Amino acid sequence: MIVAQGALDKCHADGYRVSLTILDNSGLVKLQVRGDGTGPHTLEHSRRKAYTALTFKRASGETAKAWAAATTPPPVIEGTVGAQGGVPIKAGSEFIGAVGVSGAPGGEKDEACAVAGIAKIADLLK
Repeated sequence: MIVAQGALDKCHADGYRVSLTILDNSGLVKLQVRGDGTGPHTLEHSRRKAYTALTFKRASGETAKAWAAATTPPPVIEGTVGAQGGVPIKAGSEFIGAVGVSGAPGGEKDEACAVAGIAKIADLLK
């Protein structure tokens, strides 16, 4: 809940209406919030961003860049998306989940909110 609140606080402070999903390390939804005034796609898109970050063990934006630069088609993994805004959550060297944010005007802003949320528990993740 702390991660979600931190991410939502950052987005709200910046004037963005977003939806958010937090996944556990097996990809199951632990928390979802659809923000007031968000588009109908944002909740599912936030889940896909988080799932992409968890699946590829890197920010979903990094995966999108890798796919764009690849000379072969990206892998077809149901539920993944080539969009910025998903960030894995690591405790030490172990991936314990991911957070995805959708709805800000640009994936880099979604990602900044996700990172801000994770930063709220940084001391617990060492």
